Amino acid sequence: MSDPRADGKAKDEGFARDAIPWMDDVYRFALSLTRDPADAQDIVQETYLRAYRSWHTFEPGSDCRRWLFTICRNAFLRAHQRSRHEVDVIDGDAESVAAARDHRAMIDDGTDRLLATLDLGPALDRALDSLDEPFRATVQLVDIEDQSYEAAAGILGVPIGTVRSRLFRARRQLQEQLRLHALDAGIHGGAGHGGRHA
Repeated sequence: MSDPRADGKAKDEGFARDAIPWMDDVYRFALSLTRDPADAQDIVQETYLRAYRSWHTFEPGSDCRRWLFTICRNAFLRAHQRSRHEVDVIDGDAESVAAARDHRAMIDDGTDRLLATLDLGPALDRALDSLDEPFRATVQLVDIEDQSYEAAAGILGVPIGTVRSRLFRARRQLQEQLRLHALDAGIHGGAGHGGRHA
């Protein structure tokens, strides 16, 4: 028969070793969902409380960060269930073709090379913040937290095709925001640059 005190100590040690180091990542993800630091802190606290209570279900050696992201997403959805509205993109292929066409236009007019000369950090933060849910969460998971499409689908509770569709649409919106940023900064590629490609 196991010793409850020893079991509790092992649980605490495992939780401290495997879950606590990901708190900053979970906060960033929560902030991408809530867009409010205080709300994000609440979601992180709820995430870690739920994770601690459910620690017996975590498989040692598996991806703890992914597990925490899933709990975080579920905590967010429960906290905001009344105002939650999902937007699904049905035709990801059409979105990808449109995004490729826009990117080609940016190459042709030189905007892509000029964007590389700007400090895009603040502009990218603003562009990310302007994305609606659920697009922002998908970009946060795949492009910022480096989760695979499969992992993001599991965390968000949607099919992989939906993740792809949301990414196509979100990246297209981000691309347009950055193009506008370049124009606002007074930078124009000019039609004369269309023939040169890197």
